[in-house]
Amino acid sequence: MSTAYEFLKANQVFHLATVDGARARVRPFGFVMKRGNALYFCTNKTKDVYKQMVKYPDVEMSAMAADGKWLRLCGKAVFDESRDAKAQAFTESAMLLQIYPKGADEEIFVTFYLKDAEATLYSFADAPKKIPLF
Repeated sequence: MSTAYEFLKANQVFHLATVDGARARVRPFGFVMKRGNALYFCTNKTKDVYKQMVKYPDVEMSAMAADGKWLRLCGKAVFDESRDAKAQAFTESAMLLQIYPKGADEEIFVTFYLKDAEATLYSFADAPKKIPLF
């Protein structure tokens, strides 16, 4: 796995950290897609995670592989409410339709990407290594 995208796809549960006032918050995510020059994710506008990213857009994600390597991906959350981005998400993951039956027309569904994203691969045996997004 030489890119952040490959790592996230291979390790399907990764965690997103946000800021909630003076506290950190972490929750699992599992959807990622390539769009343009960015990695895209999705959430729901009614969730606290969305509200936290609107207020404090600097976030970090982390995923760990079975071999003990882990990825840290950081950047600034930028929301993309375009119908095209939403439609691509539903094309790439039909499972999303179970949660959002209106698909790309679901108003509370939103995609986001990380501006100025940086991906670093870590292990207990090697020095940290910057890797490309895809």
